[in-house]
Amino acid sequence: MTTSQPTPKVPPLTADEEALVRALPRLMYALPRAIDADMVREQQLPLIEWTALMRLSEAPQRRLRMGELAVACELSLSGMTRIVTVLERQGLVERVRCDDDARGFNAVITDAGLVRLERAWPSNLASVRRHFLDHLEGIDLAHLARAIQNVASDA
Repeated sequence: MTTSQPTPKVPPLTADEEALVRALPRLMYALPRAIDADMVREQQLPLIEWTALMRLSEAPQRRLRMGELAVACELSLSGMTRIVTVLERQGLVERVRCDDDARGFNAVITDAGLVRLERAWPSNLASVRRHFLDHLEGIDLAHLARAIQNVASDA
């Protein structure tokens, strides 16, 4: 028979903590939707396609294995495959066999993909500033970024 340990006392949330905890899900839902709406309206480029192109542009040799790209974009492999198929049809990405694994594929951003990413960058930047960064004036952004990274790593 196991004995149960007494549950440690956890202090209740302060009003500010409660407000933050309640605001976070709204932020996680609303921010990507707002940026996506701006990107589609201004560039006809959904945020997830922008993100895939951006991740590929930053990767060594501008290529990532499909699974790595899916993780970087926080998508399932099948979801990433659908996005890459769309980008492939537009000539922005190519799929090439992996050198070290004949079964695997890399997604590679094309020169046209880089041009498309550069053309869309000002819209993405303006949207991120308008919907997010402009609301954080006076906040220590380095400290906030570390805190968010710590929360994400702990989850």
